[in-house]
Order: sequence, then structure tokens, then C-alpha cells
Amino acid sequence: MDLSPRTLPRSVLLALWLRHAPRTRSDLRRAVHAIEREDEPHVVEGYAPIPVGLEELLTGMVGLREVAALLPVPGDLGVPPEVAGIAADAGECVVALGADGGWAMVPEVVEFGSAADHGHTVTWRVLALPSGHRSLVGAFGTLADAQADLRATLQQAVRALDDLDVARWRPEATAALSRLRAAPGLADVPPEIDHRALGTLLEAVRLIEIVHLATLDEGGSVNLWQADQRATALREVGRAARRAVTAATLAAGQPRTDR
Repeated sequence: MDLSPRTLPRSVLLALWLRHAPRTRSDLRRAVHAIEREDEPHVVEGYAPIPVGLEELLTGMVGLREVAALLPVPGDLGVPPEVAGIAADAGECVVALGADGGWAMVPEVVEFGSAADHGHTVTWRVLALPSGHRSLVGAFGTLADAQADLRATLQQAVRALDDLDVARWRPEATAALSRLRAAPGLADVPPEIDHRALGTLLEAVRLIEIVHLATLDEGGSVNLWQADQRATALREVGRAARRAVTAATLAAGQPRTDR
């Protein structure tokens, strides 16, 4: 999963815009730009007889009752078994359920060019899911459940998180941490999103990247036991944050509550 330099992963943005289907050409252009950002135009394979663009996916996939983004790692529960392997390899996917079945959309991201001038090509693999798939809320819980789990996990992991001074032991991470603290690019998300869901989503995505940065170094651990305890705490924070991302994208399909 590529979080840089974008605020939200591609699968999160696709899930949000699928749930709030663009109604006008202007909305459609905005949605496509939000998802693609600086990428080459995305290609969608498996949705139509021939490869198409995001425009066809966003306008054609209607009547969805549940849409969620998943940011899985191997062993995560709730990921449809039909795509668990490739979704874990990609680190992200979108699951959409309708009245007569569902789909999983997994991005294949390829980086090209030099360090000074590089880009990404993205191909979305769309796979049909059997009609027997149950509610995603039943598999991942409600937004309130995910918020409570995230709070409890952070409280238990506070000692490990106190050592997350990544810039101290990895100077090259300073820019990444500064970006995480910056205001998010909310222009990329549909305006109808529930503000509670959006707040939880942004917090969870930040925590996932902080955990990623932290696991690249042993931090202040001075022995194997401390390193193991820290790794366990960070792993639990990552699990809770990934669950919160899924629950928040599910809840983001509901009407806003701040109006």
C-alpha cells in the first residue's frame, strides 16, 4: 500500500467515491482526479469485456448497499477468501456488495522512472464475489465498535507509542512525519461524508503509517524482550487502525451528521 505523497490510499478514495456516485460530469472528473492524483490514468480489468477507465467503473457500479476499503496484511480476518492473497500482497482493496452479489477491486501498482522523476501505473483487478457474502458490517463491526477498539488498543500500547520518536532514530523519516501532522487534503473526498467517519478514517490512516515507520527500527528497546513487547503493541495498534479504516469507509456512506 502506497500512502505517499497522498493523504489517503487509492482504495479508500475509490470506496468513498463509489458510495457517493458522481452525478455530473464535473463530479466525475473530480472523483477520477482525486483517486488518480499524479498517477497515469488508471486501468480497470475484469469489470467489462475490455479494459476500461475509472469513469466506467464509477458510473456503472450502482445499487451498492455496502462499500468498504480494506488495508489487509496476511492473517487479517474478514477479507473475502477469494481475494485474501492478492489483497494482502497489494496491501489494499475495495469490497462492494450489491443485492445480487459483490465485487472485490485490488490495485496493482507499478512504479516507474527515476528517483527524481517517477510515476505510477495502476491496474484495478475486479473479481466477482459469490452472492452468499454477508454484511461487511457483520464482519468488521460498526464505526462505534471500531472507535472503541482503537481507543482501548492505544491505551494499552501507550508505553510503546511513547517511543515513536521516529525522527530521532531515523532522520530520513522527518519529512514523512511532518506530512502526517499536516492538514489532510479534504478536497479529495466527497463532500457528503459523515464527519465522524472521516475523522476516524484520517486518524486510523495516520496511525497505520506511524506504525509502519516505527516497525522499521527497534526504537528505544535495549533487549529482545523489550523489542518483542514493543512489536506486539505496535502490531495491535495496526490491527485496530486497519479495522477502523474499514468501519469508517462503511459508515461514510451514511448521510452527514454535522448539518
